[in-house]
Amino acid sequence: MNTQQVADRLVALCREGKYEQAQQELYADDAVSIEMEGAPGAGPGKVQGMDAIREKGRRWMESIVEIHGGSVGDPVVAGNWFSMAMGIDATYKDMGRMPMEEICVYRVRDGKIVHEQFFYDVG
Repeated sequence: MNTQQVADRLVALCREGKYEQAQQELYADDAVSIEMEGAPGAGPGKVQGMDAIREKGRRWMESIVEIHGGSVGDPVVAGNWFSMAMGIDATYKDMGRMPMEEICVYRVRDGKIVHEQFFYDVG
C-alpha cells in the first residue's frame, strides 16, 4: 500500500474504533510511538516495537471509565508522511472527564506505519 492507502485505511479503522486491528494490519514490527512530554497518564514518552505499543494502548484503555464521544479527521498526505486530527471526550479514572484534541503524525515505509507521534496540549 502507498501512503495514501495506509492513511485512508487507518482513518477508516479508527472511525470504527478498531485500533488493535489497525495496529496489527498497518504497523511495522519495529514501529515507534511518541507521546507528548509531561502528559498525565501517558506513561513512557517513547516506546518502540509492537509489544510496547500494544501495552501502552492497553494501559490507556484501562484508564478510561467511559467514552462520551470522539472524532477522526481526514488524512493529509505528503510523501511518506501523513497527519490527521483526532478528538476524544472521555472520563478517566484518575483525571475525571476530559475532552482532548490532538494532531497525529505518521511515517510510512514499505507500506507500513513505522512512526507515530501525537501533539496535544498538556495540562
